Amino acid sequence: MKKRVLFYLVAFVSTMSLQSCVTNYVVSKPATYIKGYKTDAKLASIDTKKMEIDKQQLINSFLAEKAASIANAKNTIKNSEVAKAIRYNKTIDNILTEAETYLGTPYRYGGMTRNGIDCSAFVLSVFGAAAGLSLPRVAASQAQEGERIEKDNLKKGDLIFFSHGRRISHVGIVESVTEDGEVKFIHAATSRGVMISSLNDSYWGPKYRFGKRMINENGETYNNFASTSISNGTNF
Repeated sequence: MKKRVLFYLVAFVSTMSLQSCVTNYVVSKPATYIKGYKTDAKLASIDTKKMEIDKQQLINSFLAEKAASIANAKNTIKNSEVAKAIRYNKTIDNILTEAETYLGTPYRYGGMTRNGIDCSAFVLSVFGAAAGLSLPRVAASQAQEGERIEKDNLKKGDLIFFSHGRRISHVGIVESVTEDGEVKFIHAATSRGVMISSLNDSYWGPKYRFGKRMINENGETYNNFASTSISNGTNF
């Protein structure tokens, strides 16, 4: 009897101990899993944030390089435009400075020296010396060169052409354009030799036909010039 009671007692204690172990295992396992999940989520959040920071830094670096590249390109273009403007102004100034040295030179039909010169020889001499440009000998042929310019757009250094009838027979160099649009030009006139006149003049105004630009905005000569051209035009 005592043995049986002892057996049951041992069996009961063993059963309770086993249940306690199982209970501890079931309860503790989810706690360990949840803790691990939370740790992984925190690490993932940190990694994502770092990736976003790195991404933004890369974008900022790219934008900075792009802005610097654009700024350099703009500076290059600006410097190039400034250089062109300087070259253009210098060429025009050289032309007008050379032309003014002829003021007072007497007119001589067919003349090509400072002792006597006609209108087209005056123009080709000035442009040859100041801009290295070889123009045709007579006004009618010079009128075929360069870029045609409307009267309202004339600038210093442009050539302006005149005629009594249909044929171009006179040429001058624009010396200045006033704020109110008056065009003054230097030319070799039959009456007084090399002088400065105005398109507002009652004599020259009606004879004006058109203008031509021989020097482009880069300070270079247009490339459609003939080195020589012979024509039977009459210069006056």
